[in-house]
Amino acid sequence: MATMQALVFRGEGQYAVEEVAAPRIESDDDVLLEVNRASICGTDIHILSVPPGHPATAGSILGHEYVATVADAGDANRHLNKGDRVAIDPNLTCGLCRYCRLGLTNSCQNMTTLGIFRHGGLARYNVAPLRALHRIANEVPPERATLAEPLSCVLHAFEQARLTPGESVVILGGGPIGLMFLMLFQMAGAGRVFLVEPVEFRRKQAEALGADRVLDPRAEDVKAAVEKETEVGADVVIDAAGTLLPEALELVRRGGRVLLFGMNLHGERSVNQYGITRNQVTIIGSFIQQTSFPKVARLLESGRLPLEKLVTHRLRLDQIQEGLEAMRAGKAIKVVVEP
Repeated sequence: MATMQALVFRGEGQYAVEEVAAPRIESDDDVLLEVNRASICGTDIHILSVPPGHPATAGSILGHEYVATVADAGDANRHLNKGDRVAIDPNLTCGLCRYCRLGLTNSCQNMTTLGIFRHGGLARYNVAPLRALHRIANEVPPERATLAEPLSCVLHAFEQARLTPGESVVILGGGPIGLMFLMLFQMAGAGRVFLVEPVEFRRKQAEALGADRVLDPRAEDVKAAVEKETEVGADVVIDAAGTLLPEALELVRRGGRVLLFGMNLHGERSVNQYGITRNQVTIIGSFIQQTSFPKVARLLESGRLPLEKLVTHRLRLDQIQEGLEAMRAGKAIKVVVEP
C-alpha cells in the first residue's frame, strides 16, 4: 500500500509528522486530490493548545486551508477534470437539518470539517467529497489560492458589515484575518481604515499594506486617536481577535456597526448593555461562510487581492514546528506548507 507523510493530531497538545497510508477513492462522490499547498490557521493553534481552544478528532490529519490538483474522481464526478486546481471548502454540511433547510448552512447541526474532524490537507494526498471543491484557475499563484478558505469566511463577514464607500473602519487585531479585512475594506472604498495591534511585527505588516493609521493599544490612546480623526467614532468596528467587544463598543459611533469575527472559547469579558441600547449600536456575529467560495474564486483570479503578500513563512511538512512556534510568538502572518 502506498504511504505518505502527514501531520497527525494525537490528542491534547500532541501532534506528529507520521508515515500513513495514502487515501483512496471509496465512494462515487470522492475526489482524490494531490495537495499543492496548505496553510496553518489560528484554529490549528487552538486545537494544539492545552487546554484546547477548539475540538478535533484524535488521529485525524490536520489542515483545513489548502489548495490541490484533481488526481482522480469517483463515478459521480461530472464537473472536474484530472489536473484541475481546486480550492476546498472544508466545512461539510448535511443539507437536511432545519438550519440547512433555512439556508443557514453555516449553522448546520451535523457539520463536520476536513482537517479537524476528518482528514485534511497537511499531507501529500487527500480525499474530499465533490461538493466541497471549487475550481480555481491554474494561473492563480498557489500561495494565493491556498488562502481561499479563510478569505471566504472574511468575505462572508465583510458583506454583513454593509460598508458604504467613505465610511471609517477600525480593525482590532492585525493577524491574517485582520489584514484580510484591511485589504477588502481598502478595495471597497473605505474612507479611513485604522488597525489596532499590540505586536510590532504585525503592525509593520499593516503599515506595508497601506492602513491609514496603525495603533499600538499599549502605547496610545486608541479611542482618542479614532475620535480625533472621525469626530464621532468609527462607522464600523471589526473584532478580529475574539475578545474585544468592550473595546469595540468604545470605538464605534452611535448608530454604527460592530462585527464580531474572532473566536476564543476561553475569553470572557463583561459588557454593559446600556450603551448598546442607548447608542443604537448594531452587533453582528459572523461564523465561517455560506455562499462565498464562488465569489472568492473569481476575486482571487482577478488579481485584485494579492493575498500572497500575507505569506511570511514557506516550509516543508517536516518544518511544521517552526511555523507553529512563529505563529504562537506573533512572528508570522501566514505559514504555507508544501507537503
